[in-house]
This record gives sequence, C-alpha cells and structure tokens, in this order.
Amino acid sequence: MQIIEATEAEIPVIADIAEKTWPTTYAAMISAEQIRYMLDTLYKTYELLRVISNKYQKFLLLKDNQEYPGFVAFGPRKEDPAIFKVYKLYVLPAHHGKGYGKLLMDEVKRQLFSKNIRTLDLNVNRNNPALEFYKRLGFSIIREEDISIGQYWMNDYVMRMSIES
Repeated sequence: MQIIEATEAEIPVIADIAEKTWPTTYAAMISAEQIRYMLDTLYKTYELLRVISNKYQKFLLLKDNQEYPGFVAFGPRKEDPAIFKVYKLYVLPAHHGKGYGKLLMDEVKRQLFSKNIRTLDLNVNRNNPALEFYKRLGFSIIREEDISIGQYWMNDYVMRMSIES
C-alpha cells in the first residue's frame, strides 16, 4: 500500500473514485439531482486540472498494486492560509472499514506537521455518518455552515483538530 501525490495523469482516477463513491455516500442525505450536479461541478476534468495545476489543493491517492481505493485533497483555507482544510476524502465503498481513510488522514497530518501547520479543518454534511469517523480522529465541531452551490445547499458542520504529531 502506497500513498502517492496525484498529478494531472491521475485526474481520471480521482473522477472515477468520486463517481463510484458519491451516490452511495450521499444518497440518504441529498437528492440524486444534487449528487449529479456536485459531481459535474467538482469532478470534471477541467476543474480538477485547474485545482491540481494551480496547487490550490494537494491530492494524495492511496495505491494498492494497480488499484486506487481512495484519495484525499487538502490545502490552505482561503480565508486563513495558516489553517489547512481537508477539502475531499473519499474511499471506495468496497473498501470502507479497512482503515484507508485513517491512513490518508495520517499522511495529511504528517505532511502538515512537518511544515509546522498545526490546525486542520474540514466540512462534513450534518447527516453524514462519517461525522463519527472524524470525531474518532480528533476533530471537533466548531460551527454549522450552509454553503450555496448553484441551486443547492450544503448543510455542513465545520470541524477542527489540532495536529500534535
């Protein structure tokens, strides 16, 4: 099992993981129409290319032989670059419960700690069962946030953790 930094060449892999993960992850929280809209907005090739090439977010892929079970994307918060944020964390449904999400998050924390970044945020849908996973990792809810994306709303918790090591 390796964790590699994604490049433009891995954009199709990232999009494929999102396509396979979003419907299962969000079906009980948001409509199928909103899921499709979000995938079309966030995971189109040109959008991922823009994010990766401009280094807004760093994507790490979990690689097991020739399979990619998941990815994480993180970068500085736009409003406070001293605080980093996990923008995306997805593991294929067939690999849930194997510790892959924790492996990816541990690598994010390791990289940030080495750069003297000590605060990490993320947003999670208020009805997402992953909320408990994030709490186990050490995140705490600091506020609610409703974000307009097109005609839809993301009703999230903002969570934060201190990176100790």
